[in-house]
Amino acid sequence: MELNEKLQELRKQKELTQEELAEKLFVSRTAISKWESGRGYPNIDSLKAIAEFFDVTIDELLSSKELLSLAQKDSAIKIQQVRDLVFGLLDLSFLLLIFIPLFGQPEGDFIRQVSLIAIEYIPIYIEVIYYTIILGITVFGTLLLTLQNWDNGIWIKNKSKISVLLSILSVMIFMATLQPYISTLSFILLLIKASLLFKGQ
Repeated sequence: MELNEKLQELRKQKELTQEELAEKLFVSRTAISKWESGRGYPNIDSLKAIAEFFDVTIDELLSSKELLSLAQKDSAIKIQQVRDLVFGLLDLSFLLLIFIPLFGQPEGDFIRQVSLIAIEYIPIYIEVIYYTIILGITVFGTLLLTLQNWDNGIWIKNKSKISVLLSILSVMIFMATLQPYISTLSFILLLIKASLLFKGQ
């Protein structure tokens, strides 16, 4: 008997509705419905709560195949959460580029390093592009950190790729506008993201 069938049977033995069971386990009714229809599996914490509530062991709830599959899924989720945390923090760190003197500003025969807020003698549209890319990456980093547990298929599938694409765009913009220091820093951050992305594959 599979987990979904066992869960239905145990719930009916206690004469509980899906809504009532959801309240007892502190999850949504939709989660119970997914588990009972076989469209999803509870995470490890929810499994422990189910086993405790029905006074059974996790081994009694799951077949060895289901247990292995759940462990692999749980491991993949934890890796994704760590990656999201690192990507989010890297993207948030972009905000510092407004204040750190990494932008080159020509002054006679010399190039002086200044922060973005202190930069002068560059076209306004270039300055707007700099602020747009830096603030865009920072906002996306904030979203990565705040929406870590958002269960949306499109978001889950694309969030890391979008973060990497924004980093590639930043490297290209800073290189095209001849900003070697900030280009190098952006490229290092991009390499960190790329290595984490490929390790998780």
